[in-house]
Amino acid sequence: MKGSRIRLGDLAVGFVESLAAAMRSLGQDPQPLFDSYGLDPARLGEPHARLSIPRYMRLGHAAIQQSGEAGIGLQMGRCSRLSQLGLAGVTAAQAPTVREAARALIRFEPLYAANYRGQSSLHEDAQGAWLRFYSISPYNDYNRFVIDSVLASWAQQLSKLAQQPLPVEKVQIEFPAPAYAAQYGELFACPVEFASEHNQLRLNQSSLNMRNPEHCPSTWKQLLEICERELEQLTRTRSLRERITQLLGPLLHGREPDLAEVAARLQLPAWTLRRKLAEEGTQFRAILNDTRRDLAMAYIRDTELAFGEIAYLLGFASAEAFQRAFKRWNQQTPGEYRREQRRAE
Repeated sequence: MKGSRIRLGDLAVGFVESLAAAMRSLGQDPQPLFDSYGLDPARLGEPHARLSIPRYMRLGHAAIQQSGEAGIGLQMGRCSRLSQLGLAGVTAAQAPTVREAARALIRFEPLYAANYRGQSSLHEDAQGAWLRFYSISPYNDYNRFVIDSVLASWAQQLSKLAQQPLPVEKVQIEFPAPAYAAQYGELFACPVEFASEHNQLRLNQSSLNMRNPEHCPSTWKQLLEICERELEQLTRTRSLRERITQLLGPLLHGREPDLAEVAARLQLPAWTLRRKLAEEGTQFRAILNDTRRDLAMAYIRDTELAFGEIAYLLGFASAEAFQRAFKRWNQQTPGEYRREQRRAE
């Protein structure tokens, strides 16, 4: 088998608009770089156009190299606009409060970004809320800017919504403090903790309750209805196998999930899940093996991750166990497969 069915994820091409603006603010012309990635004005103007996450990370890394600015993701956040997130962003821009805008951005994220590794989340409590961005570790020069740009854009976009500075209580970043760490304090004006458990920013109740002067109740409700229909359309056609495959990505990190855990996530008894899969002509173990194989091929082909890191992300006990499994699946080693894919590019 020479091609996997799984993609590591994609996002709306609107995301590159903030990268272009960040490059221009740093005195760089983004167009030659964008042209080399096939991102001409016609492509950027296509409705529903998407860019694969691996390609986006390579584009960002190339922009860092061209500009010499490792903190370009923070600048992207400064330059971001809700409209770059498509229908979900336009909807969030009509929310009555910062809280409702944050809820809309998280709920409708699948409309503008899909990542096999997980999705963003909002964790509300009596004192406020955490806006959390899913992990894309292990971190390197290709993906730190993604974390920076998302957290910075949340702060920027919600401030624009409220038409006043949005006080952020705290920012937490999973990776260790980079060389440009001082830029975070300048941007967020709050404590920033590196080497944390999550990538997230904290808003208190006062910030969440800030009102949107541009809110129009009827327009807001109409946009919500459209987003809900789009979201339902996106998920309605998935088979049980596809839903399980989607669930497995985040669960594989460092371990091997079992049928009972996946059944619980699907809110089904384990025996019901087993029966339904039999009706589709498959078994949980077959889906797990196929998912691991397809993800392995995508990681090797589309990322710069070391094989030991890929082994961890796929729940193998060791790099050696992963190498043996890959050779069994593909009749070649991971190294041979990566070299073959690089030659084919």
